[in-house]
Amino acid sequence: MSASTPVREPLNGPADDPLSRERAHLAASRAALRAMREDVESLDISDVTANWVNAAVLERQIEERVKALADLSGTPLFFGRLDYLHAPGADRAEGARGESFYIGRRHVHDAHGDPMVIDWRAPVSQPFYRASRKDPMDVALRRRFGYTGGDLTAYEDEHLSDPGAAATTSKLLQREIERPRVGPMRDIVATIQPEQDEIVRSGLSGSVCVQGGPGTGKTAVGLHRVAYLLYAHRERLARTGTLVVGPNRSFLHYIEQVLPALGELTVAQATVDDLVAHVEVRGTDDAAAAVVKGDARMAEVLRRALFSHVTPPTEPVVVVRGSRRWRVPAYELEEIVRQLLDRDIRYGAAREALPQRVAHAVLVQMERAGEAPDDRVQDAVARSGAVKAAVKEIWPAVDPAKLVLRLLSDAEFLAEHARGLLDEQERKAILWSRPARSVRSAKWSAADAVLIDEAADLIRRTPSLGHVVLDEAQDLSPMQYRAVGRRCTTGSATVLGDLAQGTTPWATRSWEEALGHLGKEDAVVEELTAGFRVPTDVIAYASRLLPHIAPGLTPVVSIRENPGFFAVRRVDAAVDVVAACRELLGHEGSVGLIAADARVPELAGELGRAGLGFVGPGEETTHDTRLTLVPASLAKGLEYDYVVLDEPRAVVDAEPDERTGLRRLYVALTRAVSGLIVTHTAPLPEQLG
Repeated sequence: MSASTPVREPLNGPADDPLSRERAHLAASRAALRAMREDVESLDISDVTANWVNAAVLERQIEERVKALADLSGTPLFFGRLDYLHAPGADRAEGARGESFYIGRRHVHDAHGDPMVIDWRAPVSQPFYRASRKDPMDVALRRRFGYTGGDLTAYEDEHLSDPGAAATTSKLLQREIERPRVGPMRDIVATIQPEQDEIVRSGLSGSVCVQGGPGTGKTAVGLHRVAYLLYAHRERLARTGTLVVGPNRSFLHYIEQVLPALGELTVAQATVDDLVAHVEVRGTDDAAAAVVKGDARMAEVLRRALFSHVTPPTEPVVVVRGSRRWRVPAYELEEIVRQLLDRDIRYGAAREALPQRVAHAVLVQMERAGEAPDDRVQDAVARSGAVKAAVKEIWPAVDPAKLVLRLLSDAEFLAEHARGLLDEQERKAILWSRPARSVRSAKWSAADAVLIDEAADLIRRTPSLGHVVLDEAQDLSPMQYRAVGRRCTTGSATVLGDLAQGTTPWATRSWEEALGHLGKEDAVVEELTAGFRVPTDVIAYASRLLPHIAPGLTPVVSIRENPGFFAVRRVDAAVDVVAACRELLGHEGSVGLIAADARVPELAGELGRAGLGFVGPGEETTHDTRLTLVPASLAKGLEYDYVVLDEPRAVVDAEPDERTGLRRLYVALTRAVSGLIVTHTAPLPEQLG
């Protein structure tokens, strides 16, 4: 990092002290933001709306604007300042003096329209993240601000135009990264690094895949990329929509405040299960069945099964119009059906086109006979009883859930359409031992719902969004990738994940393969290897597992100067685990107790007997209740200032195979921001050395 002056923190400096002047600008900016909000609240729309529909739409837009202009308590309005050497666009030979810009979470202007705070996404703000002594980007001074709550308490200067200054590390940057956290995930606008900023500001037209180990900020990068795209392409994305897809509800609850803090309130959030919720999921699959159902080959099985309903016509269609009878022979009908099949369009679209094609054949005969039919006649013929009956016989309507129900219940039907794709053992794995009588009574699994979604898309195209962020992507099956991919066929995607953290039997083996299933083969794959969150000692310990779970993957290198607190302790009972939690609660910040799922009830009881309050993952922590008891299966994507990891061997043994278990352990070991205590009674896995 470029040269910087020491952090300055006078308590009660004179009026002309720089910190006092910055505090005055903060107070003035907050007042200006309040005025902006009051201006919006006072808008009278009674004379500008033509009807109640327009009024409702405008009222909703005003409400969203008011919310976006909220001055969040405890959230700094600006976090940096840039002093440019020259005015933007000025002739540098004239020696024009540059301007100063305060960089913050949103734009704030005064009563005259002059900017007091510049949105971090604006082009003029970019040097705050990318300027360096080697490439100062016309910046003379970069100033960072330190806050306690919402109060500005410190500043730190970097003189980027001084070639003789020594390179140092920003203390305020380190302090912000290591700041204790209680509650949901927070934004990283004050600490975005150059390599992260490049991903955040990449264009809307291209898709990006980010491979990032623990603590590299990949989730934050993905969320900030959404915020940037909404800023740069707001009108387009307002029409097409944006979506963040996470692994589970706990994770989505954890990240849900990041975008609102950046002023973005319209981004939808969902899990893959939410996207494919065509039926109620009440059943589960064993690993073997889930792997087969999640395999991309199932897409072709479904396509074959669906189009097997198309029956070549054997009888002509006879349409009666007045006193005339018009006959379309079977061979002509067969040609129409073949043409529709050759077009490779959706089953439902082809079915809707068929009656019009038949009607057109009738109109051709009418014209040859000297009549002059128009489009109304063609529509009438298409709706005639004879044509409807023929379409029903040739190209019947198919319900996607019923199609999947038959495939999973009828061994002969499955064998016919899986020929050359699935072997006998694979077919046996997915066939229900006790077939359901109906769609409603079936105990559908999560993988079944994805199959139904695939079938529904084969029948009718799934609407596409403008941009989709897919987080923790390494755990998706090929069929789940397809489900997400069809939600952004005409848009772009940001894919986030870590191959080393794949903990499902179908976990992603390579990003190239995954992006192919997603339909984004041309996506650029970026790798983040600089660790900002996990302390040095902790990530070094966890990285011992990498050769066993993801050979060849680049280990994360922590850039934290503070090595963090780390200890491995052999204990005798659960009471010792509780004692470790109590010890870490003596520090400021959040504490997570992560354990194998089967051990959670015992630990919950022990915490209760010890009088230590706790919440579950996804529940809101408070300053009074800072401990979260986390089943290892739900730890992915979450982070805590301090972590107690209970019984690593139990975490590994809870999974169906050792590799998956070690990956689950790798996830659990890397949830800590400031300190980790590993407690164990059983021997540690040998891979930890």
